Amino acid sequence: MSASPALKAALADAAREIDARFDVLLAVPDDARANLYRAMRHAAIDGGKRLRPLLVFATAQLFACDRDCAARVATALEAIHVYSLIHDDLPAMDDDDLRRGRPTVHKAFDEATAILAGDCLHALAFEILADPATHGDPFVRAELVLDLARAAGPAGMAGGQMMDLEAERAAFDLATVTRLQAMKTGALIAAAVEAGAILGRVPPEGRIALRGYARDVGLAFQIVDDLLDVEGDEALAGKKLRKDGAAGKETFVSLLGVEPARERCRMLVDQAIAHLRHYGPEADLLRDIARFVLERDH
Repeated sequence: MSASPALKAALADAAREIDARFDVLLAVPDDARANLYRAMRHAAIDGGKRLRPLLVFATAQLFACDRDCAARVATALEAIHVYSLIHDDLPAMDDDDLRRGRPTVHKAFDEATAILAGDCLHALAFEILADPATHGDPFVRAELVLDLARAAGPAGMAGGQMMDLEAERAAFDLATVTRLQAMKTGALIAAAVEAGAILGRVPPEGRIALRGYARDVGLAFQIVDDLLDVEGDEALAGKKLRKDGAAGKETFVSLLGVEPARERCRMLVDQAIAHLRHYGPEADLLRDIARFVLERDH
């Protein structure tokens, strides 16, 4: 994994922050819910790139937002992301046994516990955002809740996952695959950037460049995922690869070819960085994140 020293430090800080907050939020109770909390901890703590939390932090710092407020919002975003992974791994969905090099939640526990763990992380995200501790302005909290709900629901991540299931039974063209991935992967990445701007009280018309950045980074991220599914190392990925081809799903790589897909990814990263041209050094972390998306190896 290639990353600038500043980005490596920011990723490490974000990982420590999110792990520490989940550790407190998911303390195991001494009652019959204990396994449910253990399952949530198994999925949420000590794993993943923490890209979405880092995008919240990086965008929030553009507007000098309070770090604790940003960390609460970042934790909520990551709770939604982790819930989605738990449910995506279930036998009824992608039927995966490994996630981040560890048994998936339904393998480490059981299917019923995995479903409930995902449900609880979903609920926890909105509990965090609605809490007055997240922001003193109820209108800011309401907008954070609204935007994340849209990103997670049928017009966003969950809708994209439904399209992904249908992709096994239908031949999707490039426009449809692009829409699918903009919903399934891109919506939550966009919500992370949007959340930082909401915390900064930036009006919707002032977020156009950031939305363009998030859209391009989200699509680039998915193209790299598709490339890694074809060319990647399962040991580095920590999960089974080459499943899309076996399932007959169309991807950016199957539709474009390896080198054109890689070139499109480079173009998207360049576009993402260009969207930030009106910002100065305060946006360097966002620029580094875009380059990192292109260079990552898992």
